[in-house]
Amino acid sequence: MKGIIEGLLYVQGDLGLTIDQVSEILEITAEEAKQLILSLKQDYIDQDRGLRINYLGNSFKLTTKEEHKEYYKKLLENPKNNTLSNAALETLAIFAYNEPLTRGEVDEIRGVDSVYVIRRLLAKGLIKECGKSDKPGHPILYKTTDEFLDYFGLSSKEELPQIDILETNESEEKDLFKSTYKDV
Repeated sequence: MKGIIEGLLYVQGDLGLTIDQVSEILEITAEEAKQLILSLKQDYIDQDRGLRINYLGNSFKLTTKEEHKEYYKKLLENPKNNTLSNAALETLAIFAYNEPLTRGEVDEIRGVDSVYVIRRLLAKGLIKECGKSDKPGHPILYKTTDEFLDYFGLSSKEELPQIDILETNESEEKDLFKSTYKDV
């Protein structure tokens, strides 16, 4: 059961898990769920692992150890490790052409969860928080930084390549069964 909880914590990432969620998923009592999580938390401590389980914001979350922070910083600041994944490049382009945006807006444009990509871009200093949205919950707004410009050798955002956005007529009905191809 502890292995399942560990996997669930990993999958949930920043969202974490509540005792009630663990209880419901594993079909056990809340007290049993709590004891399993605390036991797993102790396993991380006893085995001197690089991760730990913290109780933050009413949820248990899998986190890195604060005492290893200097090593994480070296990893992120090392020029050899400064390559960007396709997901990171896509996310940066979305910010560059549409900023400021919330994480939810980026997720909607990309069609996938962007929390890890955004966290990595923040750590690299390519995007930064720039305020709060007026939307419900007041999510954080992000925008690109001067480091973003430096990384791509730009002096300003005006030097970004122009992109043509295709306009589609949403109200125009399409016949999904009619092919534009001709039978031969």
